[in-house]
Amino acid sequence: MGEKKKKIVKIIKVDIDKCNGCRACEVACSAFHASPKYSSNNPARSRIRVIHEPLRDVYVPIRAGDYTPAECTGRHTYTINEKEYDECSFCGVSCPSRDIFKEPDSGLPLKCDMCESDPPLTEPMCVQWCLADALTYEEREEEVEEEEKREEMEIGLESLANKYGLQKIMDTVARMSMSKKGLKHKAKEEN
Repeated sequence: MGEKKKKIVKIIKVDIDKCNGCRACEVACSAFHASPKYSSNNPARSRIRVIHEPLRDVYVPIRAGDYTPAECTGRHTYTINEKEYDECSFCGVSCPSRDIFKEPDSGLPLKCDMCESDPPLTEPMCVQWCLADALTYEEREEEVEEEEKREEMEIGLESLANKYGLQKIMDTVARMSMSKKGLKHKAKEEN
C-alpha cells in the first residue's frame, strides 16, 4: 500500500445554473493545447465540452477524465431540480461508446491537465474565459495515497493496443525499426 502524503488537489467546480452554453471554455482550452500554443482553435481537441440537453434546457460543462477501454454498464438516471439526466450526461471519460474526449486525428484519449504550463497559470484557461462564472477554480491540501503515475505514451499505446491489437503494434514497431536500420546502413555505405 502507498504512503500517505499531503498533496495540492486542484478542482474546477461547475454551476450548471450559470452556464449559458457560450462554449468560451472549449475555445480557450483548444487554443491553449494547440501546438504551438494559441496557433489554432479546434474545439474537437478541447479537454472540456459543453453538453447541451435541449429538451431539458440545460448546459453542462464536462471535463475530460481518465480513459476507459470498455463502455460502462451503469445506466442510472439522476434527478436534479426535478429534471432527469442519464449517467452519460455527466461522464468525462474517453469511452468507446462516445466520440468526445478523443483526439480527432488519431483517436487517442484526451485528459484535462488543468492547463499546467511553465510558467504556471493562476487558474485553467476554461475558468479564466468563463464570463458567466459557471466554472470556478479551487485548490486545497489533502492527504492522499501516492500511486504510480502513468505516462502519456503508455496511455496512448494502451489505447492503440485496444483498438488494433498488441501484435499489430509490435509488428509495426519492428517494421519501423528495420526500415530505420536500413536507412542508417545505406547512409553509411554512401559516405
